[in-house]
Amino acid sequence: MPKTTLHITALTAVLVAAVLLAATSAGASAPPVGPLPPGQVTTVSTKRGTFVAVALPAQTSSSGLVWRLARGNPAIVRQVAERSLGPTVVIVFRAVARGEATVSYGLTKGESKKAYKSVTYKITIS
Repeated sequence: MPKTTLHITALTAVLVAAVLLAATSAGASAPPVGPLPPGQVTTVSTKRGTFVAVALPAQTSSSGLVWRLARGNPAIVRQVAERSLGPTVVIVFRAVARGEATVSYGLTKGESKKAYKSVTYKITIS
C-alpha cells in the first residue's frame, strides 16, 4: 500500500475555498459499508481549525460504482463539503479537535455493503 504525506499549500487552500463556496449540504442515509479491501493509505498532518481536502477518482455513472464513507471520526474531523470537479470527487473536512482520525472510503455498487476498492486517510491534527 503506497503512503503519501500531504501538507496544506496555498493551492490546496484555494481549492478548498472554491469547493466550500460552491458546495451544498447533502444528507442521505444508506446501509453501512462492509469490510474494506486493502487500498491506498494517505497520511495528512495539519492544525486544528484548518481544512483538509481529499480527492477520490470519479466513477462513471453507467458503472453504478460510488465512493461511500465507510469509517470516520466526526469528533476530530467533520465533513463540510463534497463536490465533483471533473474526473475527481473532492471532499473537504474541517479539523475540529487535536488527535488522530482515520477516514476511509469504500467503492460500492450503489448502496450495497460490498466494497470493491478502498482509500484511507490517516489525519493527525496538532
